[in-house]
This record gives sequence, structure tokens and C-alpha cells, in this order.
Amino acid sequence: MGRMDGKVALVTGAASNPGLGRETAMRLAEEGAKMIVTDVDEPGAQSCAEDIKAAGGEAIAMKQDVCDESRWEEVMAAARDTFGGLDVCVNNAGIAVLVPIEEMTLDEWNRQVEVNLTSVFLGCRAAIRAMKERGGGSIVNLSSVAGLVGLGRCVAYGAAKGGVRIMSKSIAVEAAQHNIRCNSVHPGVIWTNMQAQATGLNDPSGLDASVMRIPLGRHGEPLDIANCILYLASDESNYVTGAEFVVDAGMTAQ
Repeated sequence: MGRMDGKVALVTGAASNPGLGRETAMRLAEEGAKMIVTDVDEPGAQSCAEDIKAAGGEAIAMKQDVCDESRWEEVMAAARDTFGGLDVCVNNAGIAVLVPIEEMTLDEWNRQVEVNLTSVFLGCRAAIRAMKERGGGSIVNLSSVAGLVGLGRCVAYGAAKGGVRIMSKSIAVEAAQHNIRCNSVHPGVIWTNMQAQATGLNDPSGLDASVMRIPLGRHGEPLDIANCILYLASDESNYVTGAEFVVDAGMTAQ
């Protein structure tokens, strides 16, 4: 038996490869979850779904702008019509524009808050409504170490990710009466396409662990985050809610 047998899971931002969303979707499917994978990059989401099906799993892909309120209702309707409902929602989609505050435009600030924070509110609200029909569920929100400690060039990104952290705790308290759990995951330096874009590097060999103050001395892989999300999505964590899981090789322990 798989750890996610009988569960229906949604992962947003599942197109990028390598990426946290895609790896999480693949990992949940590997353990038996029926998957809905979404992204603004529809071909990328379709590729993720096809890989899941090629490995023997079940999946559908949908184009989704996570900031579009009405699209959330359409995604939930598709989950209900295709698989009977929703048990797990992983709010993963996000962007990073890492520039000094004096160089940041208001549009860049607003866009990061919209994609990294407001979309998570929309996802949680839609997921709670759907999960109540199933008698409970698990919401996993992707935050960041930038949502825990101050990092240079991360003013908007950190503010939004810090908001995800506190919002997740508030949702956990409010949704507990419906047997719905909500937790946040805080990745450190994980090599993904978004990390490459943010750092301007072509490969992880340019990441200096000592400069980044990573005690384990190495960057992480998307699977490191996917395995943490798997635990929170599964019934193994059925007494865990309102918690923050830091997967950062010790960065924020200093």
C-alpha cells in the first residue's frame, strides 16, 4: 500500500523541471495519490501529468493562474468531477524578484505579494470548502527561510513568505473544527529553475555553501522538499497542524 492511497491531491506550480511542485506531484503520485497538477505553463503541467501516468499513476493537468479567483473554483470542480473531491492541497506556485529595495518598483512588490501570498489565501479558501465535503484534509503551504529570517534583496519575497507562515497558523486554528490541517514548509537553498533564475547561475556548482552559511555544506534537491510535503499530506501527520517545517540544512539554526 502507498502512503497516499485513496487520496486526491492538488499541486500548483507543477510545470517547472527541476522544480518543487513537479517533484512533489511525482512523489505523491508514486505513493498512490490521484493528482491534479496546475501551472500557468500548461504544456509543462501536461508534461508532469503525462510522466505521472507513464509511471502508472492517475493525473489531470490544468492551466491555472493562481491569482485568478474564478479559476480556483474551476479547478476544484474538476477535482470533484474527475476524482470525487479533494484531500490535499499543496500551494506551491510562486515567483522571486530579488533586487535591493531602492531598485524595486511598486509593480514588482505588488506582483510578488499577489503571487506568493494572495494566491495562497485563494487556494486555502477554495481547498477548505472542498475538503469539508470529504470530512477533512491537509493543506501544505510553501513558504521559505526568507519567511523566517531577514535576507538581503528579499524584501517583497520575504514579506510575502512570512505572511504565508502566519496565515498557515491562523488557518490551522480556524479549520481544525473541520478536521482540516494546515502547515507550512520552509525550504532553504534548493536547486530549481526558480533558484537558477533568481541567482543567475546556469548550474548549482556556482552556489557557495560557505558564503550562504549552509552548515551541511551543500544545496538541497527538490526531492528533499517533496518528502517533507509527503509526510504532511499523508495520515502519518494526522496530529500535526499549525506547524512550520524548516528544510534548510541548518541555515536558520545559526
